[in-house]
Amino acid sequence: MAKGTGKVLAQNKKAGHDYFIEETIEAGMVLTGTEIKSIRAGKVQLKDSFVRIRNGEAWISNMHVSPFDQGNRFNHDPLRARKLLLHKKQIGELVGAVKRDGYTIVPLKMYIKDGYAKLLIGVGKGKKDYDKRDDMRKKEAKREMERAFKAKNQF
Repeated sequence: MAKGTGKVLAQNKKAGHDYFIEETIEAGMVLTGTEIKSIRAGKVQLKDSFVRIRNGEAWISNMHVSPFDQGNRFNHDPLRARKLLLHKKQIGELVGAVKRDGYTIVPLKMYIKDGYAKLLIGVGKGKKDYDKRDDMRKKEAKREMERAFKAKNQF
């Protein structure tokens, strides 16, 4: 199965708007029992989350996983930092990428692959306001062309 394929549970659309994504890496996560049950139910948000490298390990912070409905007193904290499972070589590449000026690691989407929850993370460079406006202009022009083409082909 290719990287980034599987049952998509959550997607960070804001990351594509705010960053030029140059490289993507698939990572596993260390989760508790109630967390994986909530994730399989699709109760996860990646909107304001980010990846940080600490002590040679990758951690995702600010990812919201809602508490499991049928959980008990051992339910998890919704915003706790979760460890990402990556090879040392991959972590080294991420550290090198982040040391460059303006680059950061952002989660792009979460999906289930072969029964395991995976996170697609990307190395991205922040966009300036004029880049964002330019992208919106291109998107709107493409949408207008598709509307015109569709209207022309209706007759």
